[in-house]
Amino acid sequence: MYEKIKKPSVKKYFDNVSVGKRTKQVVYFSQQHDKNAMFEQLTKESDSKQTVVLVKSKKNADSLSAYLKTKDIKAVSIHGNHRVAQIEDAAKAFNASELSVLITTDMILKSLELQNIQLIVNYDLPTQFEEYFVRLAYVDEVGESILLVNAEEESTLQIIEMKMKMEIEQGELEGFVDTQLDPKNIQTKKDKKKKPRHRKKKKKIDPSKEEETTQSE
Repeated sequence: MYEKIKKPSVKKYFDNVSVGKRTKQVVYFSQQHDKNAMFEQLTKESDSKQTVVLVKSKKNADSLSAYLKTKDIKAVSIHGNHRVAQIEDAAKAFNASELSVLITTDMILKSLELQNIQLIVNYDLPTQFEEYFVRLAYVDEVGESILLVNAEEESTLQIIEMKMKMEIEQGELEGFVDTQLDPKNIQTKKDKKKKPRHRKKKKKIDPSKEEETTQSE
C-alpha cells in the first residue's frame, strides 16, 4: 500500500510586498479639514467593523472623538494623556466588542493587545513610511486598510506604494462634497475625471540625436 503524498504547504511571507498584496487597501483623497466628515460617511455606509483609527497627534484624536460624538457615533479616544487604567479599559471593551471604534496613536497601539481588528483607518499617514507596514500587519489578509490622504501626505503615499510595488485602489464617496467647493460649480460624477495619481516622468532627450535633427533642418 502506497503512502499518501502530502503536498508541500505554501510558505507565507511577511515582507512589505507580500503583506500589501494579501490585504485589501483603499485610499480616499481629502483635505485635512474634511477628514472628520469623510470618516463619518465611511462609517455610516459600511457594515459595523472592529475599527482602529490611527492619528498622528493627541489633538487629532480628541478632535475626531468630539466630532463623532456630535454625530451619535460611539468612539473612544486614547493617547498618552490618559491614565493606564483608562487605556486598559478601552482595550478590554474593544476586545469584548463592546466598543467598535477606537481612536489612538501608533505608540499607544503597540502597547495594547487588541484582538480581531477588522479595519485600520489611517486618518493620518505616519511620518515614517515604515510605520504604515506595522499598521498593515494588524489586519494582514483578514482585514482592510483605509487611507485618508491630504495633499501634504501624497509624497508618503507614493513611497508606500513604491515599497509595495503596487498602486492602492482609489475609492470614491458618492455625494461627498469638499467644504471649500461651491455646490453650484460641482460637476456630476459622470463628468468627473480622475486625476493621474503620479506624474509621468519626462523622456530624456539624447543630445546626439538632437544635434542630428538640427543639422538636417
